Amino acid sequence: MSQQKKAAPKAASETQLVERAQHGNEEAFAALFEMHKRRVYSLCLRMTGNTAEAEDLTQEAFLQLFRKISTFRGESAFSTWLHRLAVNVVLMHLRKKGLQQVSLDQADSSQDEPLKHDYGDNDKRLMGSIDRISLSRAIAELPPGYRTVFVLHDIEGYEHNEIAEIMNCSVGNSKSQLHKARMKLREWLRQNVGLVPAGEPVVSDRAAHEG
Repeated sequence: MSQQKKAAPKAASETQLVERAQHGNEEAFAALFEMHKRRVYSLCLRMTGNTAEAEDLTQEAFLQLFRKISTFRGESAFSTWLHRLAVNVVLMHLRKKGLQQVSLDQADSSQDEPLKHDYGDNDKRLMGSIDRISLSRAIAELPPGYRTVFVLHDIEGYEHNEIAEIMNCSVGNSKSQLHKARMKLREWLRQNVGLVPAGEPVVSDRAAHEG
């Protein structure tokens, strides 16, 4: 009987864990932390390109979760809500550091090459041409605004309408920032072509996400 009782928390669904955590159950909150810490850390790392910052921001994201979990109403998936919270923590950190941001609110009036590419689609050629280490290095070189949209869309798998909601921008601007991020990545890879070993197996969106 006692063994059965001990196994119960492990068998609990995420919804049940969230409900328990909202009522102050520390074990349920710890279980949610274990369930989501890897993806939150991965998100923070890809957005900042810095392991120490990613570790600190992961802790900060879960501190925010601890304070705000009572406000979760189940209107979206818990993971989506948590990731939005983590993204906001990272963006606030970047703003405090005073890093150059790419505004997602401004109209796309840059002097970059015309946006003739269908940038709403996945860029298989880009994602399939580089190994995992090169991808991480290339993402770290992106300006924070471009990096955020690229990570959310091409790595985390968010749709443009979800990114628009998270970033408080339009769907069109999300698509535009993604296109520019991909162009910058291609340019960086051309200049650092030695980072891509000949004959290295290609990496898919899913493999990059899981790495």
